[in-house]
Formats: sequence, structure tokens, C-alpha cells
Amino acid sequence: MSLNLKGRSFLKLLDFSAEEIEGLLDLAADLKEKKHNHVDHRVFHGESVALIFEKTSTRTRCSFEVAASDLGLHPVYLDPSGSQIGKKESIADTARVLGRMFEGIEYRGYGQEIVDDLAKYSGVPVWNGLTNEFHPTQILADFLTIREHFGNLKGRKLVFMGDARYNMANSLMVGCAKMGMHFVGCSNERYFPDPKLIEKCRSIAAENGATIVFTTDPMKAVKHADVIYTDVWVSMGEPASAWEERIRDLSPYRVTTDIMEAAGPQCRFMHCLPAFHDLNTGIGREIYEKFGIDCMEVTDEVFESPASIVFDEAENRMHTIKAVMLATLTDV
Repeated sequence: MSLNLKGRSFLKLLDFSAEEIEGLLDLAADLKEKKHNHVDHRVFHGESVALIFEKTSTRTRCSFEVAASDLGLHPVYLDPSGSQIGKKESIADTARVLGRMFEGIEYRGYGQEIVDDLAKYSGVPVWNGLTNEFHPTQILADFLTIREHFGNLKGRKLVFMGDARYNMANSLMVGCAKMGMHFVGCSNERYFPDPKLIEKCRSIAAENGATIVFTTDPMKAVKHADVIYTDVWVSMGEPASAWEERIRDLSPYRVTTDIMEAAGPQCRFMHCLPAFHDLNTGIGREIYEKFGIDCMEVTDEVFESPASIVFDEAENRMHTIKAVMLATLTDV
């Protein structure tokens, strides 16, 4: 199919149809095959894209930079100190400046309204690398990975365990509703998403044969799950004092071997990374010294198990981001 996305921004999956999402996944799969077979797929000749990172990231930055380079684009990285966005210069003014210099703009940072304003005023495609509310490029990578392991998306059951209030659970719920997948959010009720977004997703899901369910019972949630997904309990920018509360509230929703066994042998474990599954990080050691636990959202046994497909998922960030850039900058 022809995607017809040239000139559009990629801000949240709610803006795209199931057919468009599937088309992006097909394009990503094709680009991945070209990459693995060392087939040159540069379609640009030195044009530039701006990468604004108010929140740092390993996977997102590397994915955008390598994807841009593979396509023949020159990426210009702006770290939290490398831009006056929102400080000495308004979002609208920044957007109008960058839109005259770059073919496209990536933004990773805080409120969704920032990336929305960049898209409104820049005149070029804007790509959401993460906001507080949504993380759409991650979901494309997740869905490509699920498709690779299961063959299809429709009818698959995905369970998100942990803090379901923010970008990852929001975006997975939207994506599942769009693609006809059954989404289960499993957490303490205090950590459920915005009820308005839940209702919106349920309405979309009903049109696509999907379901959106929330429960506080982990064993009930994971029965017959195809995928169990989790994320860190404390997000970037939150105070260290949040750890004590999250550990207390979310420890019952840690992904353990018992949880995976309850789901069944078909189940795969996914995580957008980084993950606190051992003591090999500064934060991991600090938490162990303070609270006496050697893992947080997932045990090391699950993370390193054959059921874990987190590194396939991480690689697919690059291929799906490349598809988004190519589809919104050219006719494909």
C-alpha cells in the first residue's frame, strides 16, 4: 500500500489508522532486511534533521542518529543545554527557526503540548521521541518485534504490569486498541491511566475486536498472555524520594518466573529499557543498599531467560524510527 504520510508529523498513535500503522511496520521490516543485507538505502543527499533531547536516552538517540545516517540525512543533536527551547525562546519561535533549517525535528522531553506546538509552528514533520503522555516510536518497535515472534498482531494478548499512568502504558493501550490486540493493565488502582483515555481506547478497541481490561490481580491478568510488558517504576525527572513509595506499591507487580509460568510457555517478556534487573547499575546498587532488594520491575532470571525478547525490541527502535522518518519526508 502507499502510505501517503509525506509532510505529516508522528506525535501519537491516536492520529493514525490501523492500516497506516501496519504500513509503517511493513516499511520497517523492509528497511531492516536491507540493513541486515548491507543494501544501500540512502534516499537523501546531505539534508539535515534536528534531534532535541530535553531528556537523554541511549536507544532513542542512537536509533535516530543511525536511522538518519542510513537514509543520507545529517542529524544535529541538541542536548538539554544545547537549546534555548522554552527558556530564552518560546516553543513557537524555536519551531519557526528550526523549520527553516531542517527537514524534520525530533523531540524527546516533557509535555505533549511541546511536541504539538513544534509541529504546529515548524512547517516540517515532527517526531515524538517521548513525552510524558506518549511514546509512539517505542510502540512501533514493540509491535514489529511481536509480529516477528508471533507472525501477527490481531488477537494477541499484551499485559502491562507496573506504573500504568504514563507514556508507555498509554501508548501500548492505544496501539493495542488500534491493532485489535487485547490489552490488560495490571497494577495498584492508584497507578491506572486517565479514565478518559481508557474510555477512548475502549471505544476504538470495540471497533477492532479488541478489549481493554484493568485488574489488580497479577495471576488473573497474565493467564494466556502472549506478551508481558513492564517498565521502570520511577521515570526520568521524578525525585529519588519516589522510590520508597513505588517499591511498596508496585512490588506485587514485579515480573517473576512464577508470573511467566502462569502465563504459559508461549509468553514473551518485553521491556522498553533500561531495566533494573540486577545490581550492575548505580541506581540498582543504591536501591539495594537502601531497601535490600536486588531487582525492581523484573527479576534477572526473567530478563535473561529465553522468553525475553528485549534486545530484539531495542534493535527494532532503529528500523521503525527509520520507517517513520522516510514515510513522513518522502513519498513511499
